[in-house]
Amino acid sequence: MPIFAASDGTELAYHLKGEGDPLVVLPGGPMQASRYLGDLGGLAAHRQLVLLDLRGTGDSAVPADPATYRCDRLVDDVEALRVQLGLERMDVLAHSAGGSLAMLYAARYPARVRRLVLVAANPWALGTTASSEDRLAAALLRKDEPWFAEAFPAFEAWLSGAPDYDPAIAPFFYGRWDQAAEEHHARGDEEFNDEAADVYGSEGAYDPPATRAALARLPAPVLVLAGELDGAPRPELARHTAAVFPHAELAVQPGAAHYPWLDDPEWFVRRVAAFLDESVAPAPSTAA
Repeated sequence: MPIFAASDGTELAYHLKGEGDPLVVLPGGPMQASRYLGDLGGLAAHRQLVLLDLRGTGDSAVPADPATYRCDRLVDDVEALRVQLGLERMDVLAHSAGGSLAMLYAARYPARVRRLVLVAANPWALGTTASSEDRLAAALLRKDEPWFAEAFPAFEAWLSGAPDYDPAIAPFFYGRWDQAAEEHHARGDEEFNDEAADVYGSEGAYDPPATRAALARLPAPVLVLAGELDGAPRPELARHTAAVFPHAELAVQPGAAHYPWLDDPEWFVRRVAAFLDESVAPAPSTAA
């Protein structure tokens, strides 16, 4: 497990999976250890995954200053990782809340990004987010699922601001609620830094007008991948995210929710590999 020092001296860890050209992977959560990403459904067979544990998560050290958990402050850690890897430019894949970190990095260091993949990305850095109506509409797509009747009241309560997270709502985040999804969700409790998550998007973290302006000039190709059944973001919100970039494409994975590499690993890997390596034929998308 490689360790490197951030600019403030905090020791950060990253994990290598697979072989080939490196693909830097930024986890979501926010502030969830990279362990939940696994090998991204087998993407490690195509690229060497460089899975960063953000400060205070996984095998990375807790910083002396908790304010450095803020998303814009974490950009320095991503740049330190690039220097550590000795890359002039790097391919970056970010999931969920990590999408905002990746956008801030691309806005600040556009010449350092070769290709960018945003998977189920929450576009807080752009000043947009999924609404309760978005999440509710996506949830209602699952009304014929056997678990829906029990889970939906808890989901409505969560959307209304229930103080405690109810595990009953977990199936809404997965395209297939099977044993693999249950095990993936069960491991999540051990992977979060709640204190850091509270700081991640705190005041000052984002400057949406400046970020949008910078990303409108980004020379790198961008893939925005959304799950057909995901509520945050729904495909239409992902379309708006893609529209910010001058060289972006949107892919909507059929039958997938917030963890598309678990819902259909073959589809996910084929589509992402096609973007990273144009010699690979992409899988078809549903209409968004």
